[in-house]
Amino acid sequence: MIALIKPHIINTALTVPASKSHTIRRLLMAALTDGTSHIKKPLFSPDTQACAAACKVLGAEISEEYSTEVECDGEGLLSGWIVRGHNPGKAEITGQLIDAGNSGTTLFLAIASAALLSQSVTFTGDMQIAGRSAGPLLDALVNLGARASSKNGCIPITVCGPIKGGKVNLPCITSQYLSALLIAAPLTPENTITEIDIPLLNEKPYVEMTLAYLKSQGLYRDAANDSKVAGNTDYSYFRIQGGNAYTPINGPVPGDFSSAVFPAAAAVLSGGKTILRGLDPNDTQGDKIFFEYLLQMGCEVHWEKKDKNWQVTVSCTGTLQGGVFDLNAAPDLLPIMAVMGAFAAGETRLCNVAHARIKETDRIAVTAEELRKLFAENTNLCCEEKPDGLIIQGAESVAGIAGHSDITINLDGHGDHRVVMALACAALGLPAGTTVAISGAEAAEVSYPGFWEILQ
Repeated sequence: MIALIKPHIINTALTVPASKSHTIRRLLMAALTDGTSHIKKPLFSPDTQACAAACKVLGAEISEEYSTEVECDGEGLLSGWIVRGHNPGKAEITGQLIDAGNSGTTLFLAIASAALLSQSVTFTGDMQIAGRSAGPLLDALVNLGARASSKNGCIPITVCGPIKGGKVNLPCITSQYLSALLIAAPLTPENTITEIDIPLLNEKPYVEMTLAYLKSQGLYRDAANDSKVAGNTDYSYFRIQGGNAYTPINGPVPGDFSSAVFPAAAAVLSGGKTILRGLDPNDTQGDKIFFEYLLQMGCEVHWEKKDKNWQVTVSCTGTLQGGVFDLNAAPDLLPIMAVMGAFAAGETRLCNVAHARIKETDRIAVTAEELRKLFAENTNLCCEEKPDGLIIQGAESVAGIAGHSDITINLDGHGDHRVVMALACAALGLPAGTTVAISGAEAAEVSYPGFWEILQ
């Protein structure tokens, strides 16, 4: 699919989609629960559907729940999932193959969950997933008693448990390795202890999200020695007791800050205003820092509660200002922050985010490549690639194509949903008469179904 975007002003008020990270964690933990969970208002997307399918393979029964609202075809609106889980010791495997599709979170978290079982499970996925290594996680699972085979840490991956506890060293270039073990290890047999040393940890807020779920299960109390899951305050060490069981997980899934950044950026870059509903500024999601970055760049950001629910209003009446932004905790922001930097005065440095290279694409490389295409006429634009980020000289970055009319700039989304949506936002800020054509635009559906309708 090729999306054609012409510059126009975005003024909108909307409810953001549910969080993909929250939805996947809820699905997997519900699948490991010996009970029935009602997951309300989750994100329905290819990634979460892949996770739901994985949970079925691991023994869960999942059915769709519909609201009393009626769509135009007379059927109720899909509003949630009912998940009948099974304690891993009681699970009956319905299949041996899990296709994670494009979802790295599903792949890594489900690998550790599958290692709780005594049957072997094989994982596969799409071409992008084929380049994402689970090597450190597989090494840890083997040291905990599982058997594993892979293609140099990549799919196809086969694991067979059950894991039986022990001590492992787990460098986490992606936090998903640690989250995977934190979810699985409490369900190991009674009287087992799992100890994890973490010499490297990126994306710390996503570990905090996982720990929040363990806290809701009564298993984790911030570094308390008597907790079932205890850890250092810097998350460099965890000690996890086995023999636990999860209780059902119910309620609505929180809104997604990772998706909300795109309508916010679209409004700012187009000279408009957006009101975003469904976000909670107290959520653990790392990408909420984007709204602090907007303030630093000179935008107006106003949070308020309406009828007990939060909403945030975003606009920009002045000139965007560059700055230095450490994206270690929020690597998914790199494409959209690079776009913001291209339209900002002065220099923008995006740093400490080498792990952005191992996402759906090498986001550092492809973002630089596409920004250079977007502003090819402008010799003042400098988008310098660094091992751990980007340096962008963005002052008057659109001046080079100002005055041109009826031109089309062809860009490649590289099949990466966050790159695609960032480039679409950039297109809105270009001079009138410009058209931007983005190939692979369907990738936006991975995390933001309906994104293109909002952009219209």
